[in-house]
Amino acid sequence: MRILVFGAGGQIGREVCRAPRPASLDLVPLDRNAGDITKPAAVSAVIARERPDLIINLAAYTAVDRAEGEPEAAWAVNCAGVAHIAAMCGENGTPLVHLSTDYVFDGRKDQPYHEEDAVNPLSVYGRSKEAGERAVRAAAPHHVILRTSWVYGAYGTNFVKTMLRLGAERPVLRVVADQRGCATAAADVAIALIGIARQIELGNAERGTFHFAGAGVTTWHRFAEEIVSQAEALGAWPRASVPRVEPITTDQYPTAAQRPMNSVLDCRKIKAFEISPRPWKSSLSAVIRELVGTRST
Repeated sequence: MRILVFGAGGQIGREVCRAPRPASLDLVPLDRNAGDITKPAAVSAVIARERPDLIINLAAYTAVDRAEGEPEAAWAVNCAGVAHIAAMCGENGTPLVHLSTDYVFDGRKDQPYHEEDAVNPLSVYGRSKEAGERAVRAAAPHHVILRTSWVYGAYGTNFVKTMLRLGAERPVLRVVADQRGCATAAADVAIALIGIARQIELGNAERGTFHFAGAGVTTWHRFAEEIVSQAEALGAWPRASVPRVEPITTDQYPTAAQRPMNSVLDCRKIKAFEISPRPWKSSLSAVIRELVGTRST
């Protein structure tokens, strides 16, 4: 099966390219230069040329706070670009797997969010991603929308890499402790995407919206504590220089974009693709080992 991957240069896209997969899955990775989804003619041309059996769209504007000042850029990628891919998939009868986010929810629910729960995004980023979801549903009948959350990994800019960097610069890390969610390794998302592609190849007819995130609930503060603990165990810092992690409230750390206080995702539905998320601490260990090893060489 020939799979066209938009956004292959991002942190999840790069993991998709290096993830193990059956020989029958032939990936055609496109980074921003090769497949800029804000340029409809270019996207149409590459789809016509490659004639994929499946498209995976990972291209996204993900700078959550910057999006508040650059709404046109966020909407151009997260909605308009997605809409064009979806329209092409609808015209050609091509299945589409599209990656979305927990930020489509407002965080006011006390329990984990199910796929069918009402959306109410709080930020430009969240609203543009939710609009992209609607574009997919409207134009591409054979679609899988995969929502994930708190993504981190060896590539790109993310919370784990930021904590490691700041931990080397500051004696104290003050981290928000009243936002709850599910930390998710980019490599795990990649494996899930390959699994979905394989199930589609085998004729699995499941379609719709699914959640996939690291198993277990945490806060940004507890997440940071675990990052520091695991990095310390690997000798990331001299013992006397290990940073202390202090809890603060959201009000004490104002950001341009409002974030949901609860973005925990219920991931039971994804079992339809024979996929089960790994515990987030286990996945974090692999990433910390890779990053700390990179820093020490």
